[in-house]
Amino acid sequence: MEATTQSPQPSLSLPWKTRIALSLHFTVTNAFLRKNGTINRRLLNLIDFRNPPTLQPINGVASHDVVVDKARNLWFRVYVPTELAGEELPVIVYFHGGGFVFLSPDALPYDTMCRRLATKVPAVIVSVNYRLAPEHRYPSQHDDCFDVLKFLDDEENKSKSLPENANLLRCFIVGDSAGGNIAHHVAQRACEFNFQRFKVIGVVAIQPFFGGEERTDSEIRLAGTPLVSIERNDWVWKAFLPEGEGFNRDHPIINVSGPKAVNISELKLPPVMLVVGGCDALQDWQKRYYEWLKKSGKEVYLFEYPNMCHAFYISPELSESVQLITQVKDFIQKISSNDATKFTN
Repeated sequence: MEATTQSPQPSLSLPWKTRIALSLHFTVTNAFLRKNGTINRRLLNLIDFRNPPTLQPINGVASHDVVVDKARNLWFRVYVPTELAGEELPVIVYFHGGGFVFLSPDALPYDTMCRRLATKVPAVIVSVNYRLAPEHRYPSQHDDCFDVLKFLDDEENKSKSLPENANLLRCFIVGDSAGGNIAHHVAQRACEFNFQRFKVIGVVAIQPFFGGEERTDSEIRLAGTPLVSIERNDWVWKAFLPEGEGFNRDHPIINVSGPKAVNISELKLPPVMLVVGGCDALQDWQKRYYEWLKKSGKEVYLFEYPNMCHAFYISPELSESVQLITQVKDFIQKISSNDATKFTN
């Protein structure tokens, strides 16, 4: 009998400054989560630093905010690469992460992320400010994000909000963590809606926040890695799901590929780029999502970062973060080219 060897487990590879910053963020934000399922939003706002829009370009990118519904505080920030004004550009509709309870488009990590995407892809970025839990539970977040697509489908809204070179027929939905969850569900809804001027041709789900009743191997094995934990995830899901429906993490909005999953085999879901980190406790759910998409006959591309934890992409000092932006660029250019070929044929 031949001896067999197990492949080594991935180990987290982060500079100590990045590791400390992520750990500090996790510890501080945890302090604002109350045991009764509420959040100390007033205290959190004291350290929730925001970046204003920059009408004058900074490093070739200008930004401005557009209000969709003041009553819901539904708005989005547009990032425009000003040095490419004469070139037709795809549109990225971006949904930020934060466990459905934290952050916004004008938070420093996402303002920086969207500026990077605008210049490197390049693309016009629409970064959505959706309502947060627990003050606003599901489906508030998903409805807000889908309503932005409907808003942009209106010619007058589009002309007032976006530059002339923004091509809404080459739209990509991109989201990370909780935003990755929203990206899938909004793309699914878009398949069933009759848009007039708006076409989603690709989805990028970066370490999407999925879960379920089961405690998976990665959730147990990677306990203690930055930003996610079983205890924190359970708190978030309880704060997110509607009150009165009973708490079950196999809800299809959470366990997208689980026992209550929607049958998407007949939907024309656009190609999906899925990003998974080898040191992300959520990776088992993300890989199940990948397998589910494949079994449903969908076009899906898996990109794995074996030594990265959850949310590594918001740290621009990491070479893996730089690599991810390049891979997003390549995916968008490939899908755009394929879509243009289909159109001409």
